Amino acid sequence: MTTDAIDLLLVLDLIGVSVFAASGALLAMQRGFDLVGLLALGSVTALGGGVLRDLIINQGLPDAFSSPVPVITATSASLATVALRTTLHRWRRTFLVFDAAGLGLFSVTGAQIAVDAGLGTIPAALLGVLTATGGGVIRDVLGGEPPQIFRPDSRLYAIPAAIGASIMVIWSATNLPEEIGATTGAVLVFAIRVAALRFGWRAPSPGAQGK
Repeated sequence: MTTDAIDLLLVLDLIGVSVFAASGALLAMQRGFDLVGLLALGSVTALGGGVLRDLIINQGLPDAFSSPVPVITATSASLATVALRTTLHRWRRTFLVFDAAGLGLFSVTGAQIAVDAGLGTIPAALLGVLTATGGGVIRDVLGGEPPQIFRPDSRLYAIPAAIGASIMVIWSATNLPEEIGATTGAVLVFAIRVAALRFGWRAPSPGAQGK
């Protein structure tokens, strides 16, 4: 991987930390959490998926704790969300947009980190999905919400993440610039998720067909 690709993936990862932290902070404000609870939920949302990924890879100390930057980024983004709460008055819609952005960013960075750790195509793609969805699941459970990924009325969630992670894994096997693949995958995941929210796209539900 080139230095430019590493730098871009780091930037995308920190942006993902920021937007997921904001989504956690928004949910905490909706639930009436105090400042400590808000910062905790924002940080867990931002860092949870990456920690799960690193534990599965077994690469030692998770990246979230090997440097103060991820925690500082998550805390700062959570506080910024509080400061901008009057601007973010449409909390539900803003929450879903931030969540979609984090989904896209973490799906590609998680997949690429898995590839760099030596995982095969399918495991790397699955780990990209886990990285993208893990923090959101933890956030929703702690915030008393049904996890987006498991809700029967949920718009496409894991599927866009799988598409983004697969794009990154396939792209990394080529000689094309990885930063283009990462950007393409993240933008596509975000676009699919937002379109699914806008137009009501859902995955097939076999259980509902028998009713």
